Amino acid sequence: MRVRRRARRPFQAATGRGRRRRDPRAERNMAAEAMAPAESFGPSGRRRRDPRRIRRAGVISAAGRLRIDRSGRSIDTGRSAGTARPAASAGPELMRIDAPAFWIFVVPDYEGGRLSSHDRDVFGAARRLADRDGGAVVAVVFETGEDLGVAGADRVIRFDDEHYAGYAPEARTAALEAVRQQLAPRHVLLPDTTVAGGDLGRRLAAGLGEAPATRVHRLRPDEAVARGDGERSDYSRRPPQIVLLAPECDEPVSDAYCYEARPIDAPEVAEVTPGVHDQGLLPVDPGAVPLAEADFVVSAGNGVTDWDAFHALAKALGAAEGGSRVVCDAGSLPRERQVGASGTLIEARCYLAFGISGAPQHLQGIARCEKVVAVNTDLHAEMVKRSDLSAIKDAQQVMPALTRLIEAEARET
Repeated sequence: MRVRRRARRPFQAATGRGRRRRDPRAERNMAAEAMAPAESFGPSGRRRRDPRRIRRAGVISAAGRLRIDRSGRSIDTGRSAGTARPAASAGPELMRIDAPAFWIFVVPDYEGGRLSSHDRDVFGAARRLADRDGGAVVAVVFETGEDLGVAGADRVIRFDDEHYAGYAPEARTAALEAVRQQLAPRHVLLPDTTVAGGDLGRRLAAGLGEAPATRVHRLRPDEAVARGDGERSDYSRRPPQIVLLAPECDEPVSDAYCYEARPIDAPEVAEVTPGVHDQGLLPVDPGAVPLAEADFVVSAGNGVTDWDAFHALAKALGAAEGGSRVVCDAGSLPRERQVGASGTLIEARCYLAFGISGAPQHLQGIARCEKVVAVNTDLHAEMVKRSDLSAIKDAQQVMPALTRLIEAEARET
């Protein structure tokens, strides 16, 4: 009679009763082997790699992307195979394009020197066009502000003198035409917004005598797909030179990459007598602004009991008021102020949440907010995990303290 025995596991041994006994020493040896560097140096001083250990550590990916193994070293197998660097210094990979085959212009709204989520979507679409055939992205802006290399700009042309202060459409259109003649871009991409990008793009296209592609939600080198017929139909055409893009037209540039954003001298532009004068924004009651259009939202949840302090803080901050479903169900705030998947999806630049635990439907409603600040007594609340900044404190103590601080600063100024 033949007996087939099972192969023993490396860290187990058989006992007298036929049971398996763990071998801690063998387990430690295996763990040490797994944590060993995927590379070593031979006697001649050359770098020697163990492909089996590299595959086991998960260093090499099919796309050749930068991966970090358990040894704390990182290997960029796509560009510098075999070159290791400490993981502590690993940051966004700097991308440089010295001799591009063509240019793609991006003219973001860049209001107040800050990129909106819509602006970042446009940069994502521009990178898709440029990276396919060896092109480069040029950002054309009219004021100073945050870094454009993180957004995906290889070059930056900046017009930041007083001639372009505020929204001066005639002057900005003349500047765009000057840089267009200088660099002859393949496409000029702008966000299709009501005032800035949409107006500039249509003015520039009218000067060129061409019909721009508007409300484009999908852009490829050979196709621009736009929504029409009351959002019920898609219209496809070859991309013209001027393309106005809708929100969520593409994914923003990954945080793993940072582009050079090398400055280019702006050309001389003849002075234009403006026919439109920007008088700034009209004062608006924040309570009258729809939540979907508000830049700053202060929201209350079940943890808020002092409603006088909440309303006073929202007024001092000049923010729109919002609330969770529980608050609106209780009648503390009107239904149109409910934030979440079953209420209003918001895209505020800042969302300040007091006493909100963070139900999945609520988190869906604030998914596109740029910055989220949470005040909650529960350190492990989902809203705290989602927030960029959190204060573990009772909302009833924080709200009046913030109001006093804001009022004190207003008196000093």
